[in-house]
Amino acid sequence: MTDVSQGADERGRRPRMTASERREQLIEIARAAFAERGVEGTSVEEIAARAEVSKPVVYEHFGGKEGLYAVVVDREVRRLLDMMGHALTAGHPRELLEQAACALLDYVETSSDGFRILVRDSPIGSASGSFVSIIGDVASRVEHILGAEFAARGFDATYAPMYSQMLVGMVGTTGQWWLDAREPAKEVVAAHLCNLAWNGLSGLEPEPTLIPRAG
Repeated sequence: MTDVSQGADERGRRPRMTASERREQLIEIARAAFAERGVEGTSVEEIAARAEVSKPVVYEHFGGKEGLYAVVVDREVRRLLDMMGHALTAGHPRELLEQAACALLDYVETSSDGFRILVRDSPIGSASGSFVSIIGDVASRVEHILGAEFAARGFDATYAPMYSQMLVGMVGTTGQWWLDAREPAKEVVAAHLCNLAWNGLSGLEPEPTLIPRAG
């Protein structure tokens, strides 16, 4: 690539970015633009203008807008799945549900632009897309635990996969709403979400709280 650091020239202009620095700059600029207007509403021209480079530089690094979008989405998917993977550690179904709810809301809070990108172009309820794949991955992690709980209670465990999709999907939809609402507090949202999922409408607790966690 030609986009390499060459130091400041004799006229005192700032040094040029290395190829890796330019790539990261373009990713961050594109991430903000995709979150604001979606992939369809963002052009290569806009990304290049914000980075103060020519269009060929963007094509040189990513092959076009679609390639750049794929990199941005892949990073967000890995970030969210990593947060989910570290959070889902409990053996009790209610604690697992709480962990999934809190992890997703943590991601919404700390990576709002990333969440907007994932749900804007692959909204919850669509047949395919990055966020749908993430919801499916998380659901598969809780499926076997729900199956064991169903069996212990004398329920038909063959329905566990369906219930896991329902539970995790509800968490995802709530996260999409909370992305803009941001009220009430994250912990309150998670507690009420788990209250509905765990107890059902007929058994709602008047003032739900999360299970205290060690550490």
